[in-house]
Amino acid sequence: MKIKEIKAYELLDSRGNPTIGVEVILSNNSAGLALVPSGASTGKYEAIEKRDSKKDRYLGRGVLDAINHIHNDILPLLRDKDASDLFGNDLLMIEADGTDSKSNFGANAILAVSMACAKAAANSSQINLHEYINNKASEFYDRKIEQK
Repeated sequence: MKIKEIKAYELLDSRGNPTIGVEVILSNNSAGLALVPSGASTGKYEAIEKRDSKKDRYLGRGVLDAINHIHNDILPLLRDKDASDLFGNDLLMIEADGTDSKSNFGANAILAVSMACAKAAANSSQINLHEYINNKASEFYDRKIEQK
């Protein structure tokens, strides 16, 4: 269940705002697609979306910079990694981003890739996403109990 390819797209969400769509393709050709709409709230403790800030394009709300980070930074980081290692892959992206707010790659980029990986892994395992995530959460919890 190795990650073979990550493709990212700029799409418009239901409110007409640019957002990120990500497709993760595994070595067995299973795939997962995730769309991450822009957040409506912006608290001081929230992760930061990556936006282009080019006022001549979607009033600065475009996500091409975040998509470039997916293709140029996140894909090389995750290529050939086991897609079923949801927690490990998320940690790799967060550590490589290097900020508490995820503002380097963009929380929207990290979240979209994370969700698409989970969907691809679930599809590869031929089970529903909610079942797959429940199994992964149980494994994580069991490991935490064993470590104590």
